[in-house]
Amino acid sequence: QVQLVESGGGLVQAGGSLRLSCAASGRTFNNYHMGWFRQGPGKEREFVGAVSWSGGISYADSVKGRFTISRDTAKNMVYLQMDDLKPEDTAVYYCGAAGARYVGSGSVLRQPHAYEYWGQGTQVTVSS
Repeated sequence: QVQLVESGGGLVQAGGSLRLSCAASGRTFNNYHMGWFRQGPGKEREFVGAVSWSGGISYADSVKGRFTISRDTAKNMVYLQMDDLKPEDTAVYYCGAAGARYVGSGSVLRQPHAYEYWGQGTQVTVSS
């Protein structure tokens, strides 16, 4: 089992910044790919970005250049730095963990079904 807890969400004006954190506990953190997804009201969960167990990083086109993912293996933490936020970024943001033993590090990490564990989510609201 892996437990994930997100934090850092809140209300921010357009153009502002937030830093989300995801704390992981349980099984060996290094054996997991980590992803960030978001889900707006009435929408499906969509890919934001991911960092593989080996450090490879990918982003959705909608956030590329504005969001930055990082992981601190010593602290079992994953971060999502969000800059130049836009109203359309408003959503609940979720952290997910996918076992590297079973899931490759390519485009499959853009799919929610690749992830075995999820956090409870943190709300991000961007006002115009």
